[in-house]
Amino acid sequence: MVLSARRRWLLLTVVSAGLLLITLDNSILYAALPTLVEELGANSSEGLWIINAYPVVMAGLLLGSGTLGDRVGHRRMFLVGLVVFGVASVAAAFSPTPETLIAARAFLAVGAAAMMPATLALIRVTFEDERERNMAIAIWGTLAIVGSALGPIISGLLLQSFWWGSVFLINVPVVIAALVATLVLAPPNDPDPSKPWDLTSSVLALVALVGLVIAIKETAKTEPALLAIAVAVVAAVAGGWAFARRQRRLPYPLLDFAIFRNRAFLAGVLAAGFSLFAIAGIQLITTQRFQLVEGFTPLRAGLLVAAVAAGALPTALAGGAALHRVGLLPIIAGGLALSTAGSVLILLNFDSSMGLLITGLLITGAGLGAAMSVASSAIMGNVPARRAGMASSVEEVSYEFGSLIAVALLGSLLTAVYTATLDLPPGVPDSARDSLDSALALAGDNPSLAAAASDAFDTAYFTVMIVVSVVMAVGAVVTGLLLRRHGPGSALSDLAHH
Repeated sequence: MVLSARRRWLLLTVVSAGLLLITLDNSILYAALPTLVEELGANSSEGLWIINAYPVVMAGLLLGSGTLGDRVGHRRMFLVGLVVFGVASVAAAFSPTPETLIAARAFLAVGAAAMMPATLALIRVTFEDERERNMAIAIWGTLAIVGSALGPIISGLLLQSFWWGSVFLINVPVVIAALVATLVLAPPNDPDPSKPWDLTSSVLALVALVGLVIAIKETAKTEPALLAIAVAVVAAVAGGWAFARRQRRLPYPLLDFAIFRNRAFLAGVLAAGFSLFAIAGIQLITTQRFQLVEGFTPLRAGLLVAAVAAGALPTALAGGAALHRVGLLPIIAGGLALSTAGSVLILLNFDSSMGLLITGLLITGAGLGAAMSVASSAIMGNVPARRAGMASSVEEVSYEFGSLIAVALLGSLLTAVYTATLDLPPGVPDSARDSLDSALALAGDNPSLAAAASDAFDTAYFTVMIVVSVVMAVGAVVTGLLLRRHGPGSALSDLAHH
């Protein structure tokens, strides 16, 4: 069914609203985390799991939900995902304990995993003209950046007037509006019952991811539990090996590893992962640093990291419009290289010059916006239409995996370096090493403890920003090598025509 131009662009607005919700909930807790920890009495590990339960479960389910969408129809998957997301948002808002909030966040991820591949697959099947589709995907990708940036701002605004649960209830009216609009605008559901769906593969992927996250978090502790690390590593390796082995044996796998042989497709996947790693990492540690060390309100900290989105918006839109003229290489590899320069500027000036810090955030955003704007085109343009669900799932996994590793690795590294470098004044209990929040709570009339804790946190922030800069530089080099023979006008590979 060919939709009119007006209906196509209205549908893009609707699925983009769904994407906005998904990405919003990835970042909305960054600025709210200190409040959540205090109100629910969560420890630092529970705080990270409140954030990470969402991307862990989503990344584990995304591959399965993409192929399930091919089987039952992407329109239906989008509608079901919206309903689950709305119900889970209410459950999260009224969670009485850290454990119930973690469970609600996992439930939220189930709805997000159902929606996310459907958003991109609906664009892929609705926009048949390549240039129009490139622009639609660029707008879609831009809203992913906007959602990530709006999360800390919206949570800051809500926390000024309402209790912490409001950061989840804000989803409900958007869900209701998107449900009605989808029923009116989306093309008829187009299921393919011949496509099998393999729940076992999704479970194996989830086991591998959870094992990986637990291993990272436990390794970063001051006194890591070696048995827990060993069990987590075994789970991650065994789950990953069993998943890969199962895919090679299935006639219709959740993930056909052959698609990664296309260098442009692989570059797009890596660009998406590297970009979200940088965005999630910078937002998480910067909002924490400026609230805890500088005394910023959640809103002010959220507005600060919004500079990343402000830098990203113009380059994201320009990247999609210019793709057919300049090709993938300068936009993806060049964008990641520019983001590297911006992150270096951040780490050199975060504690000395607000102007240069904001400039660094803007430059980082500009580079990431360019790379993300065409990563989707590189992915979706290099698979045949019958693989649209699988390709969109791979892209979303790369986004979620980038965010997941950023929170798990960088959040744990931040805590580990803070703990290792904190020089406690005489008489201060060792519990001050648990987190900066703990040290500040104990400081009271002890300015030397507050100063020592702030210095240790700044050392940790500097260290984490070095890691972010190195990762971005590696991303620029790797994607540049993959795309060195991919010239303008070749967004669609031979594979996509088969």
